Amino acid sequence: MTSLRTSSELEGEMVEPYFRRLVLRSVAHIIRLYSSSLITECEVFLNMLVKATFLDLPLWHRILVLEILRGFCVEARTLRILFQNFDMNPKNTNVVESMVKALARVVSSIQFQETSEESLAAVAGMFSSKAKGIEWILDNDASSAAVLVASEAHAITLAIEGLLGVVFTVATLTDEAVDVGELESPRYEHHPSSDYYTGKASHICISMVDSLWLTILDAFSLILSRSQGEAIVLEILKGYQAFTQACGVLHAVEPLNSFLASLCKFTIVLPTDAERRSFSSLVQSPMSKRSEIQVDQKDVIVLTPKNVQALRTLFNVAHRLHNVLGPSWVLVLETLAALDRAIHSPHATTQEVATAVPKLTREPSRQYADFSILSSLNSQLFESSALMHVSAVKSLLSALHMLSHQSMTETSGSVSSASSKQIGSISFSVDRMISILVNNLHRVEPLWDQVVGHFLELAEHSNQNLRNMALDALDQSICAVLGSEQFGDATLDVESKSIELKSVECAVLSSLRALYFSAQKSDVRVGSLKILLHVLERCGEKLYYSWPGILEMLRSVADALEKDVATLGFQSLRVIMSDGLPTLPEDCLHVCIDVTGAYSAQKTDLNISLTAIGLLWTLTDFVAKGLHHGSLMEKESGLNTVDTTPQQTIVEGVEDSNKPDYEARIQVVNHEKLLFLVFSLIQKLVDDERPEVRNSAVRTFFQILGSHGNKLSKSMWEDCLWNYIFPMLDGASHKAATSSKDEWQGKEIGTRGGKAVHMLIHHSRNTAQKQWDETFVLVLGGIARLFRSYFPLLESLPNFWSGWESLLAFVKNSIFNGSKEVSLAAINCLQTAVVSHCVKGNLQLRYLNSVMDVYELVFQKSSSYTGDTASKVKQEILHGLGELYVQSLKMFDDKMYMQLLGIIDLAIKQAIISSETFETEFGHVPPVLRHVLEILPSLGPPEHLSSMWLILLREFLHYLPRVDSALANEEGETQQSTIGHRASSEVSERKADSSSDKTTPTTRITSNMFAEKLIPALVELLLRAPAAEKYIMFPEVIQNLRRCMMTRRDNPDGSLWKVAAEGFNRLLVEDVKICSVGGDTDLKINKPARIRIWKEIGDVYEIFLVGYCGRALSSNSLPPAALKANETLEMALVDGLGDIVLKSTVDAPREVLERLVLTLDRCASRTCSLPIETVELMPAHCSRFSLKCLQKLFSLSSFSSETENWHTTRAEVSRISIITLMERCEFILSRLLIDENNLDNRPIPTARLEEIIFALQELDRLTIHPEAASVLPLQPYLKTILRDDNRDTRAHLLVLFPSLCEIVLSRETRVRELVQVLLRAVATELGLEKVSLSS
Repeated sequence: MTSLRTSSELEGEMVEPYFRRLVLRSVAHIIRLYSSSLITECEVFLNMLVKATFLDLPLWHRILVLEILRGFCVEARTLRILFQNFDMNPKNTNVVESMVKALARVVSSIQFQETSEESLAAVAGMFSSKAKGIEWILDNDASSAAVLVASEAHAITLAIEGLLGVVFTVATLTDEAVDVGELESPRYEHHPSSDYYTGKASHICISMVDSLWLTILDAFSLILSRSQGEAIVLEILKGYQAFTQACGVLHAVEPLNSFLASLCKFTIVLPTDAERRSFSSLVQSPMSKRSEIQVDQKDVIVLTPKNVQALRTLFNVAHRLHNVLGPSWVLVLETLAALDRAIHSPHATTQEVATAVPKLTREPSRQYADFSILSSLNSQLFESSALMHVSAVKSLLSALHMLSHQSMTETSGSVSSASSKQIGSISFSVDRMISILVNNLHRVEPLWDQVVGHFLELAEHSNQNLRNMALDALDQSICAVLGSEQFGDATLDVESKSIELKSVECAVLSSLRALYFSAQKSDVRVGSLKILLHVLERCGEKLYYSWPGILEMLRSVADALEKDVATLGFQSLRVIMSDGLPTLPEDCLHVCIDVTGAYSAQKTDLNISLTAIGLLWTLTDFVAKGLHHGSLMEKESGLNTVDTTPQQTIVEGVEDSNKPDYEARIQVVNHEKLLFLVFSLIQKLVDDERPEVRNSAVRTFFQILGSHGNKLSKSMWEDCLWNYIFPMLDGASHKAATSSKDEWQGKEIGTRGGKAVHMLIHHSRNTAQKQWDETFVLVLGGIARLFRSYFPLLESLPNFWSGWESLLAFVKNSIFNGSKEVSLAAINCLQTAVVSHCVKGNLQLRYLNSVMDVYELVFQKSSSYTGDTASKVKQEILHGLGELYVQSLKMFDDKMYMQLLGIIDLAIKQAIISSETFETEFGHVPPVLRHVLEILPSLGPPEHLSSMWLILLREFLHYLPRVDSALANEEGETQQSTIGHRASSEVSERKADSSSDKTTPTTRITSNMFAEKLIPALVELLLRAPAAEKYIMFPEVIQNLRRCMMTRRDNPDGSLWKVAAEGFNRLLVEDVKICSVGGDTDLKINKPARIRIWKEIGDVYEIFLVGYCGRALSSNSLPPAALKANETLEMALVDGLGDIVLKSTVDAPREVLERLVLTLDRCASRTCSLPIETVELMPAHCSRFSLKCLQKLFSLSSFSSETENWHTTRAEVSRISIITLMERCEFILSRLLIDENNLDNRPIPTARLEEIIFALQELDRLTIHPEAASVLPLQPYLKTILRDDNRDTRAHLLVLFPSLCEIVLSRETRVRELVQVLLRAVATELGLEKVSLSS
């Protein structure tokens, strides 16, 4: 019954299969149930079943056998027992191995069949039906060929299912071994030892794998390569996955690698040339033009559904076995690298897209759905590295390194020769390394060296693209590590930072240093510096332990010759200065200062040096914060100095309560050292050959001291003065004196006509000496700013006076030997120190005296100190003297004030020597004299030096023009106060002192232009002087003004007489106003002086008005505007005399008043006293002046009770002027008749006619005071009647009544009309109005 022979002759075909099926089922049951007890019989049965698979038996028979074998394979218990009883027993045959080989032989037979394709399709259909839950049944109506194909397919399907059963059995047994603890799960890290496989279950599993894997792999790879059905492919891939995972758990390396290699072959398949041509024809539109760019066939990658499923299987295996793959990762990574290239390829697509349907009709989302899924799986695989064991991650990194290294060796130095595949593989490895690093930041230290080591290796590659890739990767890696959560809290104390964190930080940054120092190519060094810049910008505040290495790296960069390298290094330093100083350790500050100094001194880029010097200021701002705290601590400790015991100064003996104070003091000392370290660097930079650098250093040094000087202790200030400030001043002075004066040529910028063309350099900077002068000026300016802010503090330092004397010596030398800019800066330095603090009253007098001595020395050495520079220096000194006196006048005594006047006297005399030439050439006052005039108004002595007013005024009166013969002293001139005598003697002494210099001129100064500017200032000073001194000087001033006014005779076109006249008028008007307000007290005290003053005033008015005003003086044809101005000035003098002087309450004697009124009358008589022939030739302004004076006589004689304030002086003037006016009017009226007789029928000159008409009109308007009426020459009884009747306000008409009666016959109609009006007024005054007879 069990014989394999068949006799179709004895039995029918329908009976035989059924009979055989029963027999085979019985055998199968026996084997399942009794294989352990009937070993020999079962072995015979199994061998017979195996032989039946390849004997020439009917197909239905083989199918039955295959069904039995499949049943054994899919039953894990049965297959285990069989393998254990037979294959593992050396006495028995390897039954299970034979079964598997038999099944594999059935599967492999498909490749030799003529209907292999139909069979494969049928097999795929059977698996597809089974996947849908549909049992495959042969159609009874099918043809014999179809039945044959179906039967063969059924046999192959059974074989495949059997092999799958074996695979799943192995997987099940492996899982059972894991469950019972004989094997470790791949989820846990495990290193197999020698007794690892001693368990029974594990031993069976490993034995089964070793004996079966190769057969199963051949069968699976064949079916997978030939089949396209989705269901069968999925089943085979499940088998791959199950067996591979089992091999991984069992650590069966060879089977594992073989299955992975086979699986990887089915993931991405590069198309053949024919497939490329086919695809190219499909993706191109039939209507496309020839000029369109064709798809690069080398880049065309098509993923079939089988490829996609294989890739998913590979991902599953990798996820499941990531801890045990070890070296096998290389196989997986090669496939993933190819997948990555496919995903990023512009021409990659899936098979569904590669059809004859036009591409534009496809939905993009469907085209790339598979790609997006695969890309996500690819990323998730490396993201899951966070769950892997460290050793597994290292294995993965080693595999990536190996993959990248293989491509690196194939990539030559030329960029163009590097294939996209090789570059893509390296890029894939680098990106995945970064991904692994990012997902393992919590344990980055054991992985860092392995990752970065490969980046550094890439950075030294000859290919530019690879170097750039490595630098970008290193940048991302460092920033990712430093930006992780473990570095997140930058506020943690140093103690709270773990040792591991310190190790990680140092390791991360040390790789960057290693890259920079080992780099052979400049672009790598530049790239490393860019990385450092990015790290500092993003994570600088989180760093702590790595600062020494970073600063060392930046320090070496400062000496680099490449400009871009130095620039990048300096950018990193700027980031540190801007944001990183608070997190910088204390012990690194001095290194940071040194690095900044190195960038300041480098010669590669000037802008870097200048900006680095500015960073030193930023650094000192940070350091100075500790000084402020320290100053407070110093003050507090100073208060308790007496009670401090020696034990408290010992570190070990400091109590807990005193530890903060001690630490604060230590911190202050450290900060002081840091500050002086900055100063030392700046001091070296001040000697730099580049003027921009040293000038910037000077500015920064003094800005630092100016900003933080209040935080420096006295000892620090002493160090600054003697170790930095004065040496800096000495060095700059020496360089300025010894540098070359040869002119420089600018940088060559091209050629023209065969000659080099150089950049122009400004004349102020075209020599080395001029540029050092600029530095010297900056030093002096910086010292001046320090003095302005801290002079009281500096003054209190020991030996500061000796330093001040040294500064004075520098200033003197600079003034006499330096350039103009240096001299002015030296003066400003002294000026600022004294002026800024004398006003506060906290300046010692000796400093003020020393400055005055320097200024005096400059003017005393006039013979050896000339030129434009000397002129500028003297101007500056004069300006400074004025400011100095204003600010410190309370500190001045007689000697100092005399010294001040002596300096100004020397300045004027030296300037006058060349003033005539200067005025002729330029037409204005020399600059030195102009500065004298500017400061003159501010030179008024204070109250405690009131006696100096006489000296001041007489000194400047000395510079007004004088006549050759001295005027005779008038009565009262010798009556001067004791003050005046003392002042005169002091003036004489000062003259003698000032003439000690033989080079000083002693001649009188007669510069009219200077006098014109001097007179208004003198007038102002005199008006401000105290009363006693003012009235002593009043006559002298008026005498000098009179002399100046008299220059109109010789120089009528000049301006001196005008200025003097204006000054005289203003002086007199202001003085009269003072007297009118109530200055009687001063007037009584100085009565003799006042009488003398009024005599001088009378002389001036009489001489100037009568002799020089209203006359036809010779002139060099002045323009009308000038003539009008002269006339206006004359009228102003007359107005001042008539409206203010003679109408105010003044103390002038009567004879002076009579003289002044007579002066007006004499001026008013110009028109009427001249012969008729002369009047016709008289200029118009002369007649207007005469009428003006006549009008003033009427004004002085008139009285209006409503508007006028009548007082004794006014009454006296009115009595004098009414008599003078009556005489003048009578003369005018009588002269009219004489002129008419002499002219016969000729008209009277216009000037004479205007005068008579004006006189008649004013007589009609004139009303007089009764006191004035009392002096009129009328009969007593008439005066009585008029006074009693209150009709005396127009009594003057009665005086002129006879004259009016005579001119009633005048030929001039207007005259007769006015006379008629006056006669009626006379009748009214006499009460002779016309009376009606009837009344």
